[in-house]
Amino acid sequence: MPQSPATPLPSPKERRRLREAKSLSHADIAARIGVTSETVRSWESGRSAPRGRKRETYARLLTANAGANANPEERAATARTSTTTVEKAATGTGPEPPARAHPLRTKPAPGTRSTSRPQPAAKRAAKPLTPTPMTPPAHTHAHASASAPGPGPAANGHIRPLPVRVTRPQAARPPDQTPAQAFDALCAHCAPGLVRQTYLLTGRRGLAHESVERAFQLAWQRWPEVAVDRDPAGWVRAAAYEYAMSPWHRFRPSLRHPDAPPAQPADRAFLDVLLSLPPAQRRALMLYDGVGLDLPETAAETEASTPATANRLLNARGTIAERLPDLADPEALHRRLAEVGKAEKLRLPKADRVRTGSEYRARFWTRAAIAFTALIIGATALTLKNAPTHYEPPQAPGRAISGVPPRMGPGPLTYEDTTLREKLRAELPNAQERLIPQAR
Repeated sequence: MPQSPATPLPSPKERRRLREAKSLSHADIAARIGVTSETVRSWESGRSAPRGRKRETYARLLTANAGANANPEERAATARTSTTTVEKAATGTGPEPPARAHPLRTKPAPGTRSTSRPQPAAKRAAKPLTPTPMTPPAHTHAHASASAPGPGPAANGHIRPLPVRVTRPQAARPPDQTPAQAFDALCAHCAPGLVRQTYLLTGRRGLAHESVERAFQLAWQRWPEVAVDRDPAGWVRAAAYEYAMSPWHRFRPSLRHPDAPPAQPADRAFLDVLLSLPPAQRRALMLYDGVGLDLPETAAETEASTPATANRLLNARGTIAERLPDLADPEALHRRLAEVGKAEKLRLPKADRVRTGSEYRARFWTRAAIAFTALIIGATALTLKNAPTHYEPPQAPGRAISGVPPRMGPGPLTYEDTTLREKLRAELPNAQERLIPQAR
């Protein structure tokens, strides 16, 4: 059954994104709440959570950040600041190959000095793997894209940056909509896209279905927290990605053999190249070029810094462009991700079965915890009952005492004893016969 939290807080990744959207550092948040910077970092990483008044103050600061983040100009300014950091990190390792153009940074024309910072790439103009919500659940906030012309070649040969995505809050849930109905709507809206995305991340159809189903089961168990989250679809997506890309799946006997490849040779070649990427690069590429998140949101969801996420994305694009030159354009790569995901027939989890399975799993683990606790209590009581009531000191080892002769026993014969034995053995046959008593 759903758990009832205290003061609702966004997910740890969303906390970091909201803080970066207002250009606040950990020290600024820590000074307003009255804690250390390390405590704020642990809250954003999910290692701990605030309590009491600190939780209320932290939630109020994040809520204020979310309201201010709806301003497009402020959002664009923050994104430009983050993209400048990405440009410094990406260009610090060496010059970029001229054939590998990307929308993350721009290059000034020769003989001129750039005075404007590049805009970050936002949601793609093409249709992503997860379609844009038409009627999202009542507790969600829809993400709308600002209408602007698509990217085109600039004067310097690079791709113009895409427009910044604007976030607009959605109306509250109608009073007549129950939590089960809101959850069913979220599942029906997000499940098809998530199954396709997890399939591209893992290359396994069964694992993709299982990952999405587990993610929605976890969301139903924590529905009061997910319902007030700013991005419930992102919450479920992060849970599905974490489960799908867990390294422990390699020890499962059912996943030791790869699945059947796609039927089309082009899809098979693209999936082989995609699965050959490291997991971190694969996930960053899926979030940025597949789902359509911008760079700060991708960095927050992957729990990495913005420069590190930019480098992962550039390396993944470079590997794909090297092996598949037709996908050197990010827009072509984005369309290819959507086409390969839609070409496969994948099973979709059903909302009612997900809710039933989540409740059954919660009851099972609750009863297992109670049984294990009772077993420990019984074993402890049995041990206390059979334990000795008084102390019995162990017996001390023996030691030699002077003045006492040693114990006598059979030992080796001396020379005299050996001579006497041989003499007796030689004379016995020649001696007189022994007297044998006879009865009268």
